[in-house]
Amino acid sequence: MKIEHNKVASITYILKENNAEGKTIESVNSDKPIEFIAGTGSLLPAFEKHILNKTTGDSFEFQLSQEEAYGVFKDELVIALKKEMFAHNGEVNEEMLAIGNQIPMQDSRGNRMNGVVKKVEDKEVTMDFNHPLAGKNLYFAGSIAQVREATYEELNPPAHQGCGCGDGDGSCSTDEQHQHQDEHDCGCGC
Repeated sequence: MKIEHNKVASITYILKENNAEGKTIESVNSDKPIEFIAGTGSLLPAFEKHILNKTTGDSFEFQLSQEEAYGVFKDELVIALKKEMFAHNGEVNEEMLAIGNQIPMQDSRGNRMNGVVKKVEDKEVTMDFNHPLAGKNLYFAGSIAQVREATYEELNPPAHQGCGCGDGDGSCSTDEQHQHQDEHDCGCGC
């Protein structure tokens, strides 16, 4: 069976920066392969294009330019925000604002985004909203562990009745600008 739209595939790979000799970014081994449904947008489109029509046991090796992967690094996505925006019940959790921490947030239009704390000052916090791999060319080498038909349940997941996180109304918002003060994610896409 080939990897095609609505087929479930399990893959293993090594992700490196730039090329085969580059720094290893991630390694997915056969004891915990990544499983996905082809054509549902869960992988980078350029990645999926390179493994379409492959079958169990096939290997792959390819590079993605930064434009095909997570885009170019944009300086305008590094933003200084007022520290008070990170307050929850009037208190700023200084541990949460540790350099390098990733914080889920929401813009004024309700779009969800993750930011990485880059700098903390008395009244401002500098956040980087670029994807962590933005500006990097990527190299993948791996193999197809399995390809199978998707089940009805996999293709038709139940609708959510609200996340159950946040302020109890099914939304993720806990105050005006900041979401998920704790370190978990809803998992339901809100």
